[in-house]
Amino acid sequence: MARTQPRLTEVDPVWKRICAEAEAAVEEEPLLGSLIHGGLLHHDGLEDALAYRFALKLSSGEMSEQLLREIADAAYAADAGLCKAARADLMAVYDRDPACHRFIQPILFFKGFQALQAYRVAHHLWSEGRRDMAYLIQMRVSEMFGVDIHPAARLGQGIMIDHAHSIVIGETAVVGDNVSMLHSVTLGGTGKEEEDRHPKIGDGVLIGAGAKVLGNIRVGCCSRIAAGSVVLSEVPPHSTVAGVPAKIVGEAGCDQPSVTMDHRLRDCGCDGD
Repeated sequence: MARTQPRLTEVDPVWKRICAEAEAAVEEEPLLGSLIHGGLLHHDGLEDALAYRFALKLSSGEMSEQLLREIADAAYAADAGLCKAARADLMAVYDRDPACHRFIQPILFFKGFQALQAYRVAHHLWSEGRRDMAYLIQMRVSEMFGVDIHPAARLGQGIMIDHAHSIVIGETAVVGDNVSMLHSVTLGGTGKEEEDRHPKIGDGVLIGAGAKVLGNIRVGCCSRIAAGSVVLSEVPPHSTVAGVPAKIVGEAGCDQPSVTMDHRLRDCGCDGD
């Protein structure tokens, strides 16, 4: 008799850890039992949990939870890359955010992670030609989470958006892998041009709170943009820029600034030392 292949969820250490954390959380805080069972323990895998959360948070009188759940389920079934990206995003938050102590926190409580996963479903729909539905999801994500990412924008994996309030990412923006950004970041245009008009952010970039990167410019890999900066010109790889308008003030200071999350400006006369 042929041996039955194990289901993915039976050999998935990430999902097993999520479930173990969820069970422990219910014991610690029984009043959250319904939320945690409904959001995590009731499901067979991460894809199901993400689809449930997507539908629960974005449903409205204009689009029911049931219809949104069907849309999300179909997207995850059609594109394995969605859950692969979600796992990378989850690990990014866990590794880089000192406020994140368990895998269940981003899924249940962190709007940056939830908004990013909703964008990924909208981007899938956009790529399939379902643009009005993608716009609807963009609108609801903006209303619910204060995060406005155009569904045509292209975002890589391992993205962390910390706090995530007032994030704006335009239609032709490209964000590489393993990028970290804080609240109030804008990746925007500089006028009414209709073609390729938004920034291209390289892998491993750290973007500080309130930074604005404007226009079709490139920000090189593993660079840092200081909080409150306005970037209007190209940023070389492995460098730090700061100011309004932003200027190069030194090197990035490490190989992976988006992972170390060190926003301090050293050896550039900017920190008062």
